[in-house]
Amino acid sequence: MTSEIVISGKNLGKCYAIFPNPFARLKQMLVRGRRRYFKEYWALEGVDIEVRRGDAVGIIGRNGSGKSTLLQIIAGLLTPTTGEVEINGHIAAMLRLGAGFNPEFTGRENIGLAASVLGLTNAQVKERTPAIIEFAGIGDFIDQPVRTYSSGMHARLAFAISAHVDADILIIDEVLSVGDAAFVQKCMRFIHKFRQQHTLLFVSHDVNAVLNLCNKALWIDCGSVRAWGDAKDVCHQYQASLTNELDDSARFHIGGHRKQLPPAEAQQDFRAESLRGSQVPTRIEVFDFDPDAPWFGQRGATIEHVGLLDTDGNRPSLLHGGETLALEVTCRAERDLESPIVGFYIKDRLGQPLFGDNTYMVYRDTPARQRAGQIFKARFRFQMPYLAAGDYAVLAAIADGTQQVHVQHHWIDEALFFRVSHTHVARGLIGLPMLGIDIISDTATEAAHP
Repeated sequence: MTSEIVISGKNLGKCYAIFPNPFARLKQMLVRGRRRYFKEYWALEGVDIEVRRGDAVGIIGRNGSGKSTLLQIIAGLLTPTTGEVEINGHIAAMLRLGAGFNPEFTGRENIGLAASVLGLTNAQVKERTPAIIEFAGIGDFIDQPVRTYSSGMHARLAFAISAHVDADILIIDEVLSVGDAAFVQKCMRFIHKFRQQHTLLFVSHDVNAVLNLCNKALWIDCGSVRAWGDAKDVCHQYQASLTNELDDSARFHIGGHRKQLPPAEAQQDFRAESLRGSQVPTRIEVFDFDPDAPWFGQRGATIEHVGLLDTDGNRPSLLHGGETLALEVTCRAERDLESPIVGFYIKDRLGQPLFGDNTYMVYRDTPARQRAGQIFKARFRFQMPYLAAGDYAVLAAIADGTQQVHVQHHWIDEALFFRVSHTHVARGLIGLPMLGIDIISDTATEAAHP
């Protein structure tokens, strides 16, 4: 393994023997492998991974997909059933809340215990303990038993220790999800600084966090690699799967090898035709783009048109709700734009934003630079919800920079209007397209009460 490759795993797999009861486990011990009294559960199978120095890798996937199992193998806490892994560097892993802590020891005592396990000498532990305590920020509880800690305090202490052990590879498995906002921000600042020179493996269900921190992503599904590569591309595929694939209990099947479920086809509301043919069909009348609508900004870029497109690329004047549409924002760069951000909101008649999005997370790592005079378009594809009767406006905007720090060039509050004149939505702000609605009778109850 070259010095640039810090993690190399080939054909990694982990199989667990699942026994139906303790007696079956005893019989298995007695027959010495001549007969099998258990079922196999492959938590991980056939995984190849190669991580280079300086990479920040986000590991994503649904619950039970094998993410934590992979990290435990990389951290040396589990022995793989198949394959092998090579590590070139010092690992600090945050895999479970309280992992490695003695619940009866105080926080201060656990600092010494955990830091020693992670490779610090006694002198280094003594030298760095004040900084660890300061980073953890748990006050007087540092001298209380860890069993009295909340989950957030566990996370604070664990991260503070990991941040002060001179690791080459930092592994974080969903631990930050229990921290308060201020501490999470402190951790994020540390992680951003850490990944400039070192390697990060980050597990999270928050795709935005993965996009913000990582340049690569590994998507694991049913124990196998579903996608591996650029974080933006992999996260896009993963988010699409969450929309189009069923959440089925077969994903947790015990026995044999797990199979990935085939993606489900995109579906419209099963009532779409009957709703359109009812006495009160949803009718959405779309008006033209208003170039003279109120606006503000520095006008380093201009929004020249905003329109709704159907799946054939046409601009319909009448919609019904539930359709797959694209909102298209046409822009002109009046000067060079290094990191343009185009966004929109749908607002009701009271000016309340109902939903919207922007292009930043998709193009954060590879900005879509535009030169002065260039005309470009941003398209947002989504399924139009059913809306309550009333007037609605589309807010469109273009800026340059990041989510946090940017220059607003052209913000149009009422770029496009549409009106919902008839609807079946009686309550709430929006109605979601439904994939199914069922009433299920309890047959046992019917039998008891004929």
